[in-house]
Amino acid sequence: MRCWLGVDVGAAQKGFDVALVDDHELLLLRSRLDCEGVIGVAESARPRLVAVDSPRHCANDGERSRPGERQLARAICGIRWTPDERRVRANPYYAWIVAGLMLYDVLADRAVDAIEVFPTASWTRWHGTRDGRSRSMWTKQALASLGLDGIPARTNQDQRDAIAAAFTGRQHSLGLTESIGEIVVPFERAAAGRDLRKASPRR
Repeated sequence: MRCWLGVDVGAAQKGFDVALVDDHELLLLRSRLDCEGVIGVAESARPRLVAVDSPRHCANDGERSRPGERQLARAICGIRWTPDERRVRANPYYAWIVAGLMLYDVLADRAVDAIEVFPTASWTRWHGTRDGRSRSMWTKQALASLGLDGIPARTNQDQRDAIAAAFTGRQHSLGLTESIGEIVVPFERAAAGRDLRKASPRR
């Protein structure tokens, strides 16, 4: 089965949210997993790739952000900066980034392909800017525009971001993304009402 796994990264208290999609529907949505729980889902589902909503690397020594983050902020939307590893590991605020770095390492050890994504950029490319809407309303509307079956009636923001990560991973397999630094984002905003599932993956 052809499928893609999206991961919204959180530190130990929140854990990871994961979403598994195929070409037509949401197959699985789980919350509060630890790193091994995510790996268990990946090894069971065998997705084409895992799309992770967390920085893949820290900034260079002495830097307070990565070049790709600065470029994305100019081109698409705001993004939180990722400083160098010394600052990341010294500040508890960045515990979620440390958790993401650990996940990337374990995925690599298990030979699971992974990419870095940023759901806020994906939502913006698919559905335009928020324009005064709450983040919750904006992402609910954007999620509905994807045309995926199996979406629960109620989802929280972390779950929606995990779904966006998975769908971005799927678009990456379709050749419908670009990389801004290490961050993979959809090419452009979808036309209103367009079913984004219509394209077929590259062979």
